Amino acid sequence: MSGVQAAGEPIEDRRQLVEWMAEGGKPKADYRIGTEHEKFGFRLDDLGPVPYDGPAGIRAMLEGLRRFGWGPIYEGEHIIALEQNGASISLEPGGQFELSGAPLETVHGTCGEVGTHLEQVRAVAGELGLGFLGLGFSPLWKRDEVPIMPKGRYDIMRSYMPKRGKLGLDMMLRTSTVQVNLDFSNEADMVRKMCAAIALQPVATALFANSPFTEGKPNGYQSYRAHIWSDTDPDRTGMIPFVFDQGFGFERYVDWALDVPMYFVYRDGRYIDASGQSFRDFLAGRLPALPGEKPHLGDWSAHLTTLFPEARLKRYIEMRGADGGPWNRLCALPALWVGLIYADDSLAAALDLVKDWSAEERDALRAGVPRLALKTPFRKGSVLDVAREVVGIAEHGLKQRAADNGMGSDETMFLDILKRTVDSGRTPADDLLEAYHGRWNGDLTHLFKEHAY
Repeated sequence: MSGVQAAGEPIEDRRQLVEWMAEGGKPKADYRIGTEHEKFGFRLDDLGPVPYDGPAGIRAMLEGLRRFGWGPIYEGEHIIALEQNGASISLEPGGQFELSGAPLETVHGTCGEVGTHLEQVRAVAGELGLGFLGLGFSPLWKRDEVPIMPKGRYDIMRSYMPKRGKLGLDMMLRTSTVQVNLDFSNEADMVRKMCAAIALQPVATALFANSPFTEGKPNGYQSYRAHIWSDTDPDRTGMIPFVFDQGFGFERYVDWALDVPMYFVYRDGRYIDASGQSFRDFLAGRLPALPGEKPHLGDWSAHLTTLFPEARLKRYIEMRGADGGPWNRLCALPALWVGLIYADDSLAAALDLVKDWSAEERDALRAGVPRLALKTPFRKGSVLDVAREVVGIAEHGLKQRAADNGMGSDETMFLDILKRTVDSGRTPADDLLEAYHGRWNGDLTHLFKEHAY
């Protein structure tokens, strides 16, 4: 989750919010790719979660990474993040370690960034007796075993989440994801990309399904992480169907965001609890948490980070539907979406694929994919049939981009793992379950040995 932004200019009316989002538009030549991924830290000796404090804690990990040129970010006395050259390393509520990558021109660049980050993490973690695992949901730990990171916003969220869904705390403490942030050129381009992003997000969820275990046993899901999002907070999650309405644009998204209850306001180095209160009241100077005060653009930017639809609009678009996973899938996720929406022909093909899908069908896909993934029924076939088309469209788009790595390979190389997935019809979760019932003999300690970074 993103940190709080600088204050910015005062907000006098709603129109400023619309204009601020529209200013995110870029010429196509300036499009960039920002890849984010989370991972679970664990102790090598007993596979337990990693606390914040202590000689082998999360704080020690962050301090250790500073040798590679990362600068610290503090909240009070606690180091909570690192930054370097447009990238950051931050903490999710349960200590999930997140790299938020710099905006880069190609998938080659973003994949190289991920590889360098994981090398650095391995170097420090090895000294501390820690390991890191890429998975969509923590496979062993109970919720009350997970340590809480010392970030004020998370205390507010932990208090509010149970009021709006049964699984919000699990989302905070026991899930990990990989996502990619991509640009738009103008409002019309944003609308087209958001339509493709929302409609096809369940297909991405199926392709990357990688969370079949809970507390040491199969949970009956391919992506339990995706299931958790179905019962987290209906005010701020889901398929936001208004994206497909005639006339959708920045104003409609702003109006939705204004009506999503707030979590907090950040002032003078601390988080003020505004949970359940209205940003519209804030605009009018009537926020109970800060009576008489009006927001600035930093407040609006921070509020947008507390909305969790399947694709999130800020001054760029975030694709949010995939489970965390191994290195090659961390590279495949940006390759998939870049191929789908950064080439005009491919975006047109993606939109043509989904143009007659009804809202009921889109919702059914989101509801079915967490349990069945590629086997989810859809029309006369299954999600696997759609996934084959989607991967093919993405491959075409990456070929059009022709972004060479200097050694004769374009970005299509990063789709190889997804091409094997659609050829076999097997998800990462299928492979994990086969190992669990087979060579692991029901012992998930083998997962940590075989799948740690």
